Amino acid sequence: MNIKSLLLGSAAALAVVSGAQAADAIVAAEPEPMEYVRVCDAFGTGYFYIPGTETCLKIGGYVRTQIAYDEDYNGTADWNPLTRGYLTFAAKSDTEYGALSGYINLETNDNGDTHLDGAWINIAGFDVGYFYNWWDDGLSGETDSIGSSNTLTNAIRYTYDGGTFQVGAAVDELRGSTLGYSNDGQATNDDVGVSGLLGFTLGGVTAQIIGSYDFNVEEAAFRALLTAELGPGTFGLAGVYSTDPNYFYDTAEWTVAAEYKIQATDKFFITPAAQYFGDVQTLDAIGNNSGDFDGGVDAWRVGVTAGYQITEGLRTLATVNYTEADEEDNVLTGSEDNRWTGFLRLQRDF
Repeated sequence: MNIKSLLLGSAAALAVVSGAQAADAIVAAEPEPMEYVRVCDAFGTGYFYIPGTETCLKIGGYVRTQIAYDEDYNGTADWNPLTRGYLTFAAKSDTEYGALSGYINLETNDNGDTHLDGAWINIAGFDVGYFYNWWDDGLSGETDSIGSSNTLTNAIRYTYDGGTFQVGAAVDELRGSTLGYSNDGQATNDDVGVSGLLGFTLGGVTAQIIGSYDFNVEEAAFRALLTAELGPGTFGLAGVYSTDPNYFYDTAEWTVAAEYKIQATDKFFITPAAQYFGDVQTLDAIGNNSGDFDGGVDAWRVGVTAGYQITEGLRTLATVNYTEADEEDNVLTGSEDNRWTGFLRLQRDF
């Protein structure tokens, strides 16, 4: 074998080996990373796309633990610890009518009570479903009593919000009402109520007027609410007039409440408040609400609420209130003529 043949054979062998190695070196392309959660920023922070859809979902809520003090209606002191878990779900998507929203709120307390605390649909200014009505709004502190205990209802509501000006109308089912009775003595709580709202926001001033009519007892209630940025804090003023006890307001014939929320630091605020009640609803002989304002009992209340943001998502709130009435046997102080209430709360929001 000569040198030329040897060189040609070696070159051929190297070509075969190189080709084989080149064939073995084929590497499959790496799969693109899957995007399990896509952030949806069209409706604010915290939303993400439900996989495979264009619907955005937000999950939130809180864990709350508190201890409350209450001199109950027979004047004995009662300390009540409470722990609560609360979940909120909000689903939103764009449509030709604007944003279509759905909300579900679930509440669970340490006594085993788990219930639906709201479920409704919102589109084009309409709310339809089970939600809190306008009487659930109030001043920022924990002293005032200017709303109803029956604010969570099945309802249909329309609200026009022009930014500066708001107007709305609502029809509520009067579920759970203890006012108004049929001939057989059973509460007729399947009637309806209607409400109207006028409001405006201008600079640091916000005002709202609500008028509601209870067809069950054929009585009406009206409320005006004003908040204004003033100095280092926010001043709040509210007034209520009720023709007689009804679904929307049954504490007193009229009342005026005022507060001043002082934002002492970025994390700490304190809110002193006071309220006067004219012609408070009385209790009957067996301690139930009498259903009228004929007792001629007036009352007043003073209190203070303080809150501190410990860290992001964790805050504490405390309040103490004192109420005094002209006479006992009324819905504010029970069988005594005065009453102390308050609580200390720790809450983790998410």
